[in-house]
Amino acid sequence: MERASRRAFLGAAGAAWSGAAMAALQPDEPDLVVFNANVYTVDRAQPRAEAFAVKGERFVAVGSNDDVRSLIGRRTQTYDARRMTITPGFIDTHNHPVGDVLLYEVLVGNPFEVEFVTIDSIVEKLAAKVRTLPPDTWVSGHFFDDTKVKDKRQLVMADLDRVSREHPVVVNHRGGHTAFYNSRAFALAGVTKATPNPPGGTYDRGPDGELTGRVTDTAMDVFDNVGRRPTFSPEETARRARDGLAHISREFARYGLTTVHHQGGDLAALQDVRARGDLKHRVSYEPIGPVLEAMIRAGLKTGFGDDWIRLGATFEHTVDGSFSERTLAWSKPFPGRTPPYYGNLVEDQPTLDAWVERVHRAGIDVNCHANGDRAIASALTAMERAQRLFPRPEARFKITHCTLVNPELVRRIRALDVTPACFTTYAYYNTDKFGFYGEDFMRNAMAFRSFLDAGVNVAAGSDFYPGPFAPLMGIQGMVTRTGWNGETWGANQRITPAEALRVNTYNGAYASREEALKGSITPGKLADYVVLADDLTAVAPEKIKDIQIVRTVTGGRTMYQA
Repeated sequence: MERASRRAFLGAAGAAWSGAAMAALQPDEPDLVVFNANVYTVDRAQPRAEAFAVKGERFVAVGSNDDVRSLIGRRTQTYDARRMTITPGFIDTHNHPVGDVLLYEVLVGNPFEVEFVTIDSIVEKLAAKVRTLPPDTWVSGHFFDDTKVKDKRQLVMADLDRVSREHPVVVNHRGGHTAFYNSRAFALAGVTKATPNPPGGTYDRGPDGELTGRVTDTAMDVFDNVGRRPTFSPEETARRARDGLAHISREFARYGLTTVHHQGGDLAALQDVRARGDLKHRVSYEPIGPVLEAMIRAGLKTGFGDDWIRLGATFEHTVDGSFSERTLAWSKPFPGRTPPYYGNLVEDQPTLDAWVERVHRAGIDVNCHANGDRAIASALTAMERAQRLFPRPEARFKITHCTLVNPELVRRIRALDVTPACFTTYAYYNTDKFGFYGEDFMRNAMAFRSFLDAGVNVAAGSDFYPGPFAPLMGIQGMVTRTGWNGETWGANQRITPAEALRVNTYNGAYASREEALKGSITPGKLADYVVLADDLTAVAPEKIKDIQIVRTVTGGRTMYQA
């Protein structure tokens, strides 16, 4: 399509949403008609269409060019899409929307793309931050990826001692389950080489028994209450939260996301951003801590809210460690680890059972973080128990990541109608980590094919910030199982582009009990859609991630235009 015609389309769509235009419309006139398009509706009753009409925030007609154009009224805005591809808006069912980190913190890795960095560059960035802070104040780096380092070695304590010996220094792995500390941080925390590992975590040691600087899962907790943290006034904290959410909302729209499941965050800031007109995407808010407790006390259940901000399932309740950081709870020992290491299971069964039952009885959908087969089995046991003790037919259990499965686990997931929110971009972005596990493991990991064949409503969960959130990168990974480095892992789990589109749209709506509201281009549903420069089912599979997002529309309003 010509650049000028795209601009004309976008401008016309924006004009259709002025208050004056809305007031002048006849009740039976759509606000906008898009025709001559290549529409993938993800509606099994009508999978393909040429045109659709929008009125208010909803689709009012979908069909052929002739049928939909017949609805055009005197003030209806129209657009000839010139055969561009249009799909429902993409839905990410697991995301940590750390916009404030993107704006204000030291980024030592690329949040969005595959990019290799040097250890020297990490040291230099952190050293520059040190110069602005008094001694014993924490210096933190974010978005580190241990397999995206040009030096081809691990970051170690001695590297971070080059940053400072007077400040505690931490580099947080983007996976969220490991971090790397300098000697000052260990000293403040009182951790030495003789300190035993806590349950569910490790202080990693080298062959000589000395601490390496790498710390995993629950072992990181000891660092939380030592040293000084940068502090801000309540007003500045609120401003940073608002600006961070507005920033990441623009990024979501740029990549075609119209709904994102937020892992917690500042709910007041989210409402403020919406009120000032800067919320570009819909939110399923997944609560933790005080917000979850307040919901239970007040009797608020999953689904409370409106079409823009709605209370969803819980924040991911952690059962085990990380896939990308090699700490998940596996039934087999990790290859090459001495003594044998089976990953980190961070909660025992009775504790998990009690938490799941309490939340489930409150009418709030349960969401557990479980990567390894041991952890998934544990989460399912707790969910099955809760549903047996207190049946809730409407409940939508969710297992975030649900990485390593077997036929028996898939059977149990299907029987309970659990939604797995599986990694998407990992199949492209993280192939340099799959060698730690091997092909036998990967044939049963991120098992989209197995889930779909079993009738499971598997959804797309990028897990940003651990992984990039670009839906088209995720779809390419699902279709090819081939990464940036050309390696293919678990090709038996490939799915088709059409299946991947459904996983990233309708199934995402199903995960939050909103499949009647969105997830497909269907009359009566919310007018959330994406205009793509190419057909994701027709381009070479290895080019899907490079398709241009021309326009992102949420509720009939243009939120992003190329």
